[in-house]
Formats: sequence, structure tokens, C-alpha cells
Amino acid sequence: MAVTRRSRRADGDSIDVVRGAVVTLLREALPDGGTVAVALSGGRDSVALLDAAAHGATSASVRLVAFHVHHGLSAHADDWARLCRDACAACDIPFALARVEVEAACDGIEASARARRYDALATLARAHRVDAVLLAHHADDQAETMLLQLARGAGPHGLAGMPAIASGRGTLWLRPFLGLSRAKLDAYVARHALAYVDDDSNANTRFRRNALRAHMIPALREIAPGYPGTLARAANLQADAAALLDELAALDATSAFDGKNLDATTLGSLSEARARNLLRWFLREQRLRAPSAVRLAQMLSQLRHARGDARISLVHDGAEVGVHRGRIVVHRIAPAPYAQPWYGGASVDLPHGTLHFVPTLGSGIAARCLASAAVTIRAGKPGERLMRSARGSRRSVAELLREAGVPGWARTTLPRLYCGDTLAAVPYLGVDAAFAAQPDERAFRLDWRPR
Repeated sequence: MAVTRRSRRADGDSIDVVRGAVVTLLREALPDGGTVAVALSGGRDSVALLDAAAHGATSASVRLVAFHVHHGLSAHADDWARLCRDACAACDIPFALARVEVEAACDGIEASARARRYDALATLARAHRVDAVLLAHHADDQAETMLLQLARGAGPHGLAGMPAIASGRGTLWLRPFLGLSRAKLDAYVARHALAYVDDDSNANTRFRRNALRAHMIPALREIAPGYPGTLARAANLQADAAALLDELAALDATSAFDGKNLDATTLGSLSEARARNLLRWFLREQRLRAPSAVRLAQMLSQLRHARGDARISLVHDGAEVGVHRGRIVVHRIAPAPYAQPWYGGASVDLPHGTLHFVPTLGSGIAARCLASAAVTIRAGKPGERLMRSARGSRRSVAELLREAGVPGWARTTLPRLYCGDTLAAVPYLGVDAAFAAQPDERAFRLDWRPR
């Protein structure tokens, strides 16, 4: 690790610009003040952010804390954490650290580390009850993000880059430096002789962003002297285009979207472009990542003409997209086979929800039946039958669930209660007559709450 302390010879104008950017955004996002955390990595940009925020906290009516995420990816990680702690102590700013383990993911170690970092910052924000988290992304970062997204073939939402004010993971994220270049922040750090760390991994061109900085950005600066400002402005224009597309999708979904599900026939009534736009919007509303163009086309071809209870199961971003009663529904992927014993507790936790045992009198499954045999909760088997009334017939559980309006994907995974090896009760349907409570007899009602 290299700890750098810039000399004091630098652009004096950067002081007002850098500190002013922080104060201006804080006043805009938090007009009544509050508690704000600085995401402090120990690098040059975040150290500049900490210093600028410390000098502007009073005028912005905010109280500052600082958060550091220890990834453990570098041999110098402990030294970085120590530098951050010392910098906060010098400014009398409370400091909190979170340790995370980063595992390689399909989209690379960089993406995995970024996701874990944001998760850790959001957890710290909730624990310390902060109103917002300050991030040190600047105009060069914005331009690089746009170039990387362009190389992936992203549309307006991807090319829009990072917003100055955003909500996510239950936290408000603020980026006051998006209008400032890396050079401007470098001048600020130099003028105040701020100590920071140089991450040795920044020289590793195996990572795409580092390769972009090493090979493409120098040439781009030669042919486009306005860089990074020109690309930052282009990102803002893409943000406007993305907002307009979202407004169009919201209009198309006016009578089709109920906050959870989307009418499948609406997709079929729109042009191809508007149908694609609406489906992308719907998936974002479900907090799913945008699919590739090819994958989106495949999903659209199956969904836009779906009817009734079409047997469609499209796996995407850890969820399944299906159709139930003519509506497009996003739901959890079916869990692996499970079997959970019940020992008399108020509830049983299962992979996809919780089954509650609600005490009743004279209705539900008789307590004596539960006490006379081993009780197991597990998914059902094909062909099972239930007799809900002593005078009724024994009917197919699958048929009863269909009549009750339970979606196809939930019928096989819905937990069922067995006394010994005999099916005794099914949520939504009730109790088999052989296990039903008599009048005034102690019993339990099953209350299934899926996740």
C-alpha cells in the first residue's frame, strides 16, 4: 500500500467548488438537516469528500459519521482501515467499520465487491440511523461508467449513469461530486495535503475499468478535449430519455398494473417497441435486473399472447416470471424438497415462508390428532386427496387448489401437514374430516404466509 500526501501547491479555486458541491447537495436533499454518513474507502476521492463534508456540515445543518467497508481483498486492507479511523479521529467524526467476504460471481469480482459494499453501507446506515450516505463518485467515474455500459450494449437506463440523489436498499445515496472532474478533486487533496491510499489493484488492467483508464481514456482525451464533461452531459441526456420511457410505460400500464401483477393482454395490444419498454419497466418495478435484448425478446414472445393459466415459467435474476389468470406474476423459484417436523411451536419456518399454528376452539385440526402422531410439514405429492366434510367426497388436492385460485407454481410447493404418513390438512383448503375438531374441542388453524 502507498500512502500519499499531496503537496499544498494546487488550484485554490477548487476549495470553494468542492466544498460548495457538498453543501449544495446536502441542502437540496436534506433541507431540514439530519445525520449523514461519508462512505470512506481511504482513497483520494473519499478522503476529499470527508474533508469537504467536515467543513460544510455546520452550514448544511448535518451531523457527520463515517463508514468504512473492509473487503479483505488486499493485503493492505487493515492499513486502509487504520488510515480511515485516524482521519476521522483527527476531525472528531464518529467512525464505524463493517467487514465483508467477497466471493467471485458470474459478473466478476468487481461486481461482487460492489454489491457487498453497498449492502454493508446500507446495513450500517440503518444501524446508525443516518438520513443519507455520501458517495465520492465524480465526473470521470460517470464517464467511465457510461463507456463501460456502452460496451455492453446498454440502453438509456444503463447509459444514464449514476444520479446525484438516489434511493435504494432502504437508504438515500448522495453523490455531490458528479459535476467535478478527478483533476479538480486531486487539486483539492493537494492543496490541503490530505493523506490517502493508492489501491494497488488500480494498476491491474485485468479489471475492465482499469483497462479502460489505461488504454482508452488517454486517447479519448486527445480527440475530445472536453472529456469527461462531454460524456457526463451525454449521461444526463440519457437520464432524461430513460425518464421519458418510464413515463410512457407508466401510461401504458395505467389500467394493466395493480402494483404487483401486469395484464398479459396489454403487452399484446402494444407495438413491439412499446411492449418491450413496458416489460422492462415491469421487471424493474419487481426489482429485477434488465434482461439482455435476446432474453427480453424470448420473454416477450411468450408473455404477450399468454392467456388464462398458461404454463409459462421464465427464470430470470433469481426469480420466476409466470402467468396466472391472465396476469404476469413474478414469484420465488420453487424450493428444493423439504420436510420439517412440528414439535408444538407457534410456527414452522420453511424455505419459502412460515406456517403459523393459530389456536382455535371447535374448528381446524384437532389438537388431540397432533398429539397422537409424529407431525411433519412438507410439500405434497401428485394424486393426493382430501375429504373436507364427513358427508363429502374425497377430492384431488390439486383440483381443489385450482378452484381456490392458487397459482400453478404454488400448488406443488404449498406446505401440507401430515400426521404420521397421512395427509391431515392443507392451507387454503382446510382439514381432512378424519382430523377435524369437534365442537368446543381445542384445535389449530393453519395460516400460511409465503415469502
